Amino acid sequence: MNEGNPTADPSPSRTDGDFELAKPGAAPDPTGIEAGGVPEGTATGDESAEDRRADPGTDRGATGRPRPLHDPDPYSTPPYGGPGPWAPAPPVQHPMATPAHGTPSGKAPLPAPPSHSGAVAPAAPEPTVPAPARSPDAAPDPAPRQDPAAPPTPRYDPWNPAPPSEQGAPLQHTGAPLALSRTQRERRAWGRLVGVFLGISLLAGGIGGFAGAWIEREGTTEVRLPQAGAVPDGRDRDSVAGIAARALPSVVTLHVRGADEAGTGTGFVLDGRGHILTNNHVVAPASTGGDITVTFSSGDTAEAEVVGRDSGYDLAVVRVKGVRGLTPLALGNSDGVRVGDPVVAIGAPFGLADTVTSGIVSAKERPITAGGEKGDGSDVSYVDALQTDAPINPGNSGGPLLDSHARVIGINSAIRSAGRDADSAEGQSGSIGLGFAIPVNQARRVAEELINTGHADHPVIGVTLDMDYSGDGARIDTRGGAGGPAVVEGGPGDRAGLKPGDLITGVDRHPVHSGEELIVRIRAHRPGDRLRLTVGRPGAERTVTLKLGAASGQN
Repeated sequence: MNEGNPTADPSPSRTDGDFELAKPGAAPDPTGIEAGGVPEGTATGDESAEDRRADPGTDRGATGRPRPLHDPDPYSTPPYGGPGPWAPAPPVQHPMATPAHGTPSGKAPLPAPPSHSGAVAPAAPEPTVPAPARSPDAAPDPAPRQDPAAPPTPRYDPWNPAPPSEQGAPLQHTGAPLALSRTQRERRAWGRLVGVFLGISLLAGGIGGFAGAWIEREGTTEVRLPQAGAVPDGRDRDSVAGIAARALPSVVTLHVRGADEAGTGTGFVLDGRGHILTNNHVVAPASTGGDITVTFSSGDTAEAEVVGRDSGYDLAVVRVKGVRGLTPLALGNSDGVRVGDPVVAIGAPFGLADTVTSGIVSAKERPITAGGEKGDGSDVSYVDALQTDAPINPGNSGGPLLDSHARVIGINSAIRSAGRDADSAEGQSGSIGLGFAIPVNQARRVAEELINTGHADHPVIGVTLDMDYSGDGARIDTRGGAGGPAVVEGGPGDRAGLKPGDLITGVDRHPVHSGEELIVRIRAHRPGDRLRLTVGRPGAERTVTLKLGAASGQN
């Protein structure tokens, strides 16, 4: 080993006895304890601590070999050997007050606590340049001087984990509140306000729900439902309610009983004398002996008798006895009716008296036939009817069809059901929105004749029609009834030049498609009216004009 040469290559470390020798140039032990486990500055054997501090690596004996720092301990007394069963634990090593050789001013590093086995684990030394070896006679190094211009070197505090440059900084708890900006303070204030409001709302809702549940379970059982205010008694005169209020006192229900059958129908008052207009098929059961009872809207009843009836127009007039103060319904003008006009129908469908329905005029001049149960055609009625969608059912027959001013424009007479052709209302299944009424202009004339004479005259052209003809138009038969001529001599048709076999295709420029339709068109007029007939086939047509004759109607 090159003693005193700090630049020489260090020789491999080796052991002598139980101790490992430090290599030349090795870093000083930061714990302040030599490799042999003896703290620096502790005297051992013949050498003093001062000599070892002056040159710790050159202690040699007479043989020139490095000598141990102390004599071997035959008893292995701690801390040099392993602890015996009676040996106390080694004392705690405190940091030395004197700094280690070669370190700057400050506190010396703390030594590592020794283990119970006697071996002290050396701490990892920081790489430093070892001080050059010096002789015992050399003067001690002067104390290091600090540059006045340099900042003072902070003292090392082993109990403060912060670096020396930060040891003077004040301690601060983690999460300490920092100064908030004005916006943040306002947001926190609003958040608190919203939280308080929500809390109050939840509390109030909970209290309200609990109170409601308690009241529902424990409170009163009496229930009071809300109701709208009083409704004015009056109605517009032209509304459905106003029309019904004015018309109902003049509408009656007829209960008819005959020898073989009975029925219910409707009628309305024509005048103050007790005349009531209805359908012929309503009073027909009492024609051979029976009785008729009339019930008014007030509930009063009276007996009635037939004044006159006509099966061809399906109209009849009865009169009540012993009744005063009747209010007749006003009669309107059916010729002024237009399709789409609102209408109101009043009757007793299926015996339900004073039933009011409403609708519109669906069509005009619908040629319909009703009746025919007798088989000889004597009970067939031919009506140039008003069509309406106001619900009409069995029992409505004979009741008034009113316009928007409560005036009679028709007499409800027939309905068309889904499974049958047009027929009288009696015996039909029910309304499907196809109801038919006799125009009031025609009904008024017939009623006047029935009241005055007991029968009604029918307008005729004096010819016999072939009712079995299936072509388009109405054909005059080749022979008349009971073997007489088909064109009555001197009658209206004969004077107009009509011949047997002629085909009539129009009346007053309205097309005619069958014999029934020709009869309907003719009966829509009065006797004495003039008609223009279109005669002949297309391409060979001619127009003839004639004056309608009269024939007594059948009862």
